[in-house]
Amino acid sequence: MSATQQSSPAPPRGRGTARRVVEGADAGTVSGVAPSTPSAKRPPRSPSPVSLRSPGEDQNALYIGEVVHHRVVGIRHTLRYRLYMLLLDLDTAEDAIRPLRWLRNGAFGLMTWRARDHGDRSDTPLRIQVEHHLSAAGIDVAGGPIRLLCMPRILGYGFNPLAVYFCHRPDGTLAALLYEVTNTFNERHSYLVAVPNPPPLGEGDREAVEGGRRAVVRQTTGKTFFVSPFMDMALTYDFTVHAPDDAVSVVVAVRRGETPILTASFAGTRRPLTDAALFRAWLTHPLLTWKVMFGIHWEALLGMLKGARYRERGKPPVHPVTLGRAR
Repeated sequence: MSATQQSSPAPPRGRGTARRVVEGADAGTVSGVAPSTPSAKRPPRSPSPVSLRSPGEDQNALYIGEVVHHRVVGIRHTLRYRLYMLLLDLDTAEDAIRPLRWLRNGAFGLMTWRARDHGDRSDTPLRIQVEHHLSAAGIDVAGGPIRLLCMPRILGYGFNPLAVYFCHRPDGTLAALLYEVTNTFNERHSYLVAVPNPPPLGEGDREAVEGGRRAVVRQTTGKTFFVSPFMDMALTYDFTVHAPDDAVSVVVAVRRGETPILTASFAGTRRPLTDAALFRAWLTHPLLTWKVMFGIHWEALLGMLKGARYRERGKPPVHPVTLGRAR
């Protein structure tokens, strides 16, 4: 079923959170954003992961790992490269970055994080923008932390094909994930999916959490935004996510009906957000964002040489967010 676009009002200028709670609501039941209804059957929902880091611990971090793209239908190929990403708490990011030499907040440098590279690219604080989308979907994080997984600008150049906002309740559990997708035409669209509030922990669940084995978040949404000229629009995204802790992973499996098409993933291990860790990451992953953009175009060139069919780019969605659902 194709997604229906509905309006989402402009975000307010003041801080606020939603007051209407629809935890884990199905996409078709929430107004204010575009619902998406993939055709896949709904397996039982997994519980929301519990944050294993202490509340007083600095949540800003660096994750170093690898991206893998694996296409399994049609033009088969695999692309992999090393990569690092920042995890920034939207409430404390500026304070965490201020003393750093190699990562700058907004100013040109070896590495730069600029809030205006994300969201609607306006001066409205990112937290307010994200809370606006959550509120429109009936999700209330009650002032809980919102953390962004993204790449920094490198020598002034920045590009994030996918950035992920981890929206937590005050007790540390995940309330929602917001997947911010940007294509090479500088267009942007996001997919928002609520995470069901977990039931009371049983003995086995409690042992799993205490043993460090986090629950996996599994979500799905229909594709509503043009990304690649070699991929159809009538596709479904299945997300499998381990929330950031000592490690993080985000897997996006693309399918047509029940047929797998492509899998893209990032998996990384945590490092402290310090000058030493940042400089080491820069030395071992030089020209990070430049390399990502080159890799995207190199992959497109290989596809053309192998005979992939080119799809014309349509207009982007009218509204900035499409709702998905848990799976």
